[in-house]
Amino acid sequence: MDFLLIAIAALLVSGLTLYSGFGLGTLLMPVFALFLPVDIAVASTAVVHGANSLFKVLVVGRHADRGIVWRFGVPAILAAFVGAAALGYVSQLGQWTQYSVGPHNAVITPLKVIMAGLMLAFAFFELLPRLREFTIDQRYLSLGGVLSGFFGGLSGHQGALRSAFLAKVGIPATAFVGTNAAIGFLVDLARITIYAVMVFLGGALDPFAGNQWPLIVTGIIAAFTGVLIGKRFLHKITISRVQTLTGVLLVLIALGLGSGLI
Repeated sequence: MDFLLIAIAALLVSGLTLYSGFGLGTLLMPVFALFLPVDIAVASTAVVHGANSLFKVLVVGRHADRGIVWRFGVPAILAAFVGAAALGYVSQLGQWTQYSVGPHNAVITPLKVIMAGLMLAFAFFELLPRLREFTIDQRYLSLGGVLSGFFGGLSGHQGALRSAFLAKVGIPATAFVGTNAAIGFLVDLARITIYAVMVFLGGALDPFAGNQWPLIVTGIIAAFTGVLIGKRFLHKITISRVQTLTGVLLVLIALGLGSGLI
């Protein structure tokens, strides 16, 4: 049952996030957490997410707008290092409150509320007709890279802010998907490197302990399959559909973060 649930979740979410550019880690981690300790679930999700990002680059990376990748991606990578380094400080801020939903312990923290507010604000620009036509001048791409990279290193939710910015720069859907994949992989590489150094220096986690690797491999294979299935329909996707999907996922993840359920 554990392998089946991991495979189904990774397959479906990976296919959807090929278009939206975010959500795989956020939605897959709770599934891993059903069968593994939370710290191992986070590490396992990071491995699947990183492998999936690399695979997406190989599959759709040729559609990427290289100029946007550099102007958005480089600031995002640098900011991701800062965000990851700031994680230790922010973790000391504590929590505002917590409550239980069945066996799940929901925790509301300042970081989650800030992220939720940002995501909801961006969601309005994707879903409301009057705001959907609003575009972001490409000269502000570096600012978008800094914001998404910093919060990516800090909380792992960089994809949502990145997608919200890229959906507004006026590029075709295929270029959006390829550019998002390329930048996502670069930021993943940066933050996973920082996390790995922190983990191994701290000796807090043995990455080869337990039974997580069979589940990780299952998740990777299923995620790869989801990307290949999603690519078959890429030519039918318009930027308006990408905006709608991005907005809906932004709202769902924002509600999950703000309520402490994620």
